[in-house]
Amino acid sequence: MRTNTIERPQGCTNLKLRQFMRRVTQHYDIEMGKVGLKTTQYSLLSYVEKLGPIRPIDLAASIKMEPSTLTRNLKPLADAGWVTVIAGADARSRLVAITQAGKAKRAEAKRRWRKAQDGINELLGISTVAALHELIDQSMDKLNSVIGDEENE
Repeated sequence: MRTNTIERPQGCTNLKLRQFMRRVTQHYDIEMGKVGLKTTQYSLLSYVEKLGPIRPIDLAASIKMEPSTLTRNLKPLADAGWVTVIAGADARSRLVAITQAGKAKRAEAKRRWRKAQDGINELLGISTVAALHELIDQSMDKLNSVIGDEENE
């Protein structure tokens, strides 16, 4: 008699996810590199355009990034003239905003992002990518509920 039991996963889930993410990132970075960006920079430009002008601390929280990491990641974008840090409501506050050059760079990069996304859909199959998105969303909800509880203790 055969039972439908699922075998316990072998290997480290963290390692497998990191390996997968490295490959996916390489795929996107190839396309983003054609317009002089890394995938992380494109994402950050997109968030600043969508949410900005925004305080750096609020931007970091929105994208679940450490503030010090955000500061490091914003520097090359500011140096290139794609984002600017402007004075906020008071002397101590600052706001991050996308510049016109940043909007143009993001628009140029969006076409490369679309090509990378379509390539992933083609390589893995649309149903696999959709299932992957669903699994990631479900897993993030579960992990967020646990991590959220631990942060409040």
